[in-house]
Amino acid sequence: MGMSALIVIDMINTYDHPDAERLIPSVRAALPHLVRVIERARAEGVPVIYVNDNFGEWRSHHGEIIETTLAGANAELVEPVLPDENSLFVVKARHSIFYETPLGYLLSQLRVDHVVLCGQVTEQCVLYSALDAHIRHIRVSVPDDAVAHIHKDLAEAALRMMERNMGAVIRTAEKVEF
Repeated sequence: MGMSALIVIDMINTYDHPDAERLIPSVRAALPHLVRVIERARAEGVPVIYVNDNFGEWRSHHGEIIETTLAGANAELVEPVLPDENSLFVVKARHSIFYETPLGYLLSQLRVDHVVLCGQVTEQCVLYSALDAHIRHIRVSVPDDAVAHIHKDLAEAALRMMERNMGAVIRTAEKVEF
């Protein structure tokens, strides 16, 4: 049996995109749960891996991404969930955390066979990442109160699909098991 990792998806964000107005209220609701699940993972020695869009800036590294978001209008949505000195960081360019990233290799090096996915957007990046984990035979859990959505109905359907089609364990952040 391997170990678990907490994957924080796309939370280092400027919220400067067309769907931001619909997304931000859901992020605000998920934020306290995200903070708690990140704190729990750190306290239990579970690797915390941030996988984040690079916003099309191919020269960007995580420090630059963080600086850009903290300088933006929605820094209060980023500050509570910033990576600490032990966090790992993977830059992605598309929806899935696995697509064209070194995450699969990193997880194998850490002997991770279970990922807990939190962050945004439930019906997009979280869903596609759960599917990619599933097809790689990596177990998936999703704390349903620590993910944010643009469209509530699609997010609810995405969570049902993850549970039914991918065997994902859907629980609250408080009850999710590492």
